[in-house]
Amino acid sequence: MSKVTCDITVSVDGYAAGPNQRPDEPLGDGGERLHRWMFEERDANAEAVEKITSAGAYIMGRNMFASGRGEWDLDWNGWWGEEPPYHAPVFVLTHYPREKVAMKGGTTFTFVTDGIESALAQARQAAGDRDVAIAGGAQTVNRYLAAGLIDELRLHVAPIVLGAGERLFEDVGDIALEPVETARTTLVTHVTYRVSRPRG
Repeated sequence: MSKVTCDITVSVDGYAAGPNQRPDEPLGDGGERLHRWMFEERDANAEAVEKITSAGAYIMGRNMFASGRGEWDLDWNGWWGEEPPYHAPVFVLTHYPREKVAMKGGTTFTFVTDGIESALAQARQAAGDRDVAIAGGAQTVNRYLAAGLIDELRLHVAPIVLGAGERLFEDVGDIALEPVETARTTLVTHVTYRVSRPRG
């Protein structure tokens, strides 16, 4: 049976992005250091990268797709260039409607204005029997955790301290995280959790 998964990289103090996110620094001040493991140790972390890119559909918040709020800049099609890394349907949570955007490599961005449950239903349908991944950012992940809609959380903990920014686990309520797998390299510790609500 397919699962709803989430891969997200955080600092040891729990931030998935640094402060002062802006177009020239989409991950905020110092935030690019979070993802060094994906590039500088790609071979050593190949299994983790494969899991991130194997979902049948993805869900992300607007801020992960584009900087800013309000009406869309229709010339903007994401941070990733003409061929984003997803190669699958991506559903973007937003308050502002926009026509679907098709990119090279099979990625399509669909803009969802009627909430996280609607986005998940559409992503499940698009994914078929493959997993649906909540791609980020932290606020979007927190909303899905709070709603009890993530089955498996794969944290990638970078050995840095950001001190401020977008924090994971804010306002998610009482959730149970059962560790099921760990691995590490010099630049990251991977911890996979099964997510549930505490009993009793």
